[in-house]
Amino acid sequence: MDRRRFLATAVAGIAGPFAGVACAGRQGGAKPVSGYGPLRATRDLRDGKVRLHLPDGFSYRSFNAVGDTFSDGSPVPGRHDGMAAFPGPRDTVFLVRNHEVNGPVGAFGDKDRAYDPMAGGGTATLQVTRHGEVLSSRPSLTGTMLNCSGGPMPWNAWVSCEETVNGPDVGDDSTGGDNSKLTRRHGYIFEVPVSGTATARPIRSAGRFAHESAAFDPASGALYLTEDCYHFPSGFYRYLPPRHPLKAGRLLDGGRLQMLAVEGMPRADLSAGRRPGTTYATTWVDIDDPDPRFTGRPPNGEAVQAVGRQGRAAGAAIFARLEGAVHHQGTVYFVSTQGGATAPGDTPPGGFGDGRGQVWAYETWSGRLRLVYESPRSAALDLPDNVTVSPRGTLVLCEDGDGANHLRGLTRRGEIFDFCRLAAVQGDPGAEFAGTTFGPGGHTLYVNVQSTRGASFAIWGPWQRGAF
Repeated sequence: MDRRRFLATAVAGIAGPFAGVACAGRQGGAKPVSGYGPLRATRDLRDGKVRLHLPDGFSYRSFNAVGDTFSDGSPVPGRHDGMAAFPGPRDTVFLVRNHEVNGPVGAFGDKDRAYDPMAGGGTATLQVTRHGEVLSSRPSLTGTMLNCSGGPMPWNAWVSCEETVNGPDVGDDSTGGDNSKLTRRHGYIFEVPVSGTATARPIRSAGRFAHESAAFDPASGALYLTEDCYHFPSGFYRYLPPRHPLKAGRLLDGGRLQMLAVEGMPRADLSAGRRPGTTYATTWVDIDDPDPRFTGRPPNGEAVQAVGRQGRAAGAAIFARLEGAVHHQGTVYFVSTQGGATAPGDTPPGGFGDGRGQVWAYETWSGRLRLVYESPRSAALDLPDNVTVSPRGTLVLCEDGDGANHLRGLTRRGEIFDFCRLAAVQGDPGAEFAGTTFGPGGHTLYVNVQSTRGASFAIWGPWQRGAF
């Protein structure tokens, strides 16, 4: 999206596309709608295998899977995650995609350009057609770790987020291996230009914590950030750079990090169940030490809370696992993966938070926080993760649940529907959707599947027939 369109979108319709949900206020939103119709096993145009279940009329092609090669011949790493689409020449699309690789497994791509040559995460940049045919592909940020999600920036860049605080100064996490082998501290955000290769310089003032997503507000220049702590409370942050990024042409370090709080309710616990449409007035508290340095290698569980505890000590609100975030028409929509009440018959998912998911809306122009949707049961919505917005203003939610994972739509009226179901991945029951993003013009929905044979997917069809 170019700068002029991005700014116009930011000020259009100050009520926001989900304002009607506040009036409806019904538990779990409205009755589910049919969306695009029943889901049927659909063959992948790449090789004829069934990987997705889609409504009639929709097609897809998978591409750039784990173990494939980039254009330079180097292998494609695993753990495909957050992603954004940018316009390319002659009706093509540039995709910038995260790889959520943990541990001191060595950098992919050119190790001389890696932030930490021992870390295996980062980003890849691909040029593809609207039907998922790969024209070129390359590593674009390497040597980072657990790059989970992030967000697109209107100056033709992607911000990639590390969901960890691993480093040689921190004790090992439960899945990452020996942190003493790492050469750099992790837990930062990095800017990745669509053209060229990232500088691999972290924006340290934006915090060292378990970053998940980033959503940019062009009106104020603030970058809104989510935090995903599995076992501990999470927070909603904003980073105020020293100069407006649309004037600087990039995201500058040296700004101020803040954490959201509810007015009159210090340390408000918003992770529990509540009625959709519930609205709060908010304020922001400063984080005095956004980039903590540790001595004595404290336990990983202590280090990952160092920034959030500062905010909560000043009254910041508590959420359960904040993951995907997207900016649309002056509002940041963000997902609390395990927020909400536990429905009868559902089992708490483990970790912090007992619900099956919430969707929140923060109005950047008014400071109001509103609960848009809370899952009434896992069959309606099961642990939402990444989120994007369709050309019509419908949210597209990626599930990371315990059963068959879906792409689900959440309409402006609070109605939720199934659009796509992931076929069972043999030997990988934990396979999930991630990185959903519409290409320019809305012709194609690109999405990743994170699994042992994860890949990217291009989906297209009769969008005009339903809410997307």
